[in-house]
Amino acid sequence: MTIVSVTEAEYPRLVAIWEASVRATHDFLTEADIQVMKPLLLHEYLGAVELAAVRDGEGTLLGFLGTSGRKIEMLFVAPEHRGQGVGRALVEHAVGRLGCVDVDVNEQNPQAVGFYLRMGFREAGRSPRDGQGNPFPLLHLTLAGADEA
Repeated sequence: MTIVSVTEAEYPRLVAIWEASVRATHDFLTEADIQVMKPLLLHEYLGAVELAAVRDGEGTLLGFLGTSGRKIEMLFVAPEHRGQGVGRALVEHAVGRLGCVDVDVNEQNPQAVGFYLRMGFREAGRSPRDGQGNPFPLLHLTLAGADEA
């Protein structure tokens, strides 16, 4: 696995990874929610973050990460590559190379919550709505010990 930057030409592949990942893990979203978010991801959200991705030996994108400052803004792994270290590699890159210490995660996505807790993050707060004002509670997580540095 290699962590690489992503070009705008690869955004459609990132959207495909996002959609497959969301369908596998975000059962609280409706089809309408997904269809509303897809163009926002493609045309707004991906360009607003620093992107990094994992490629396999053949160059196929397996998952991606978007960061802004010290925060992980998005992390999605193709469902067929979950459990293979892709997410871990991306978070370790975000923390070790980019200095990220914060992430918001959907409370209704227990797999993601558990993943970040295993990666050393701890709950620092909660919001009843997501960043778009939807009734999808967010947990605000901070890397354990980050406030002591």
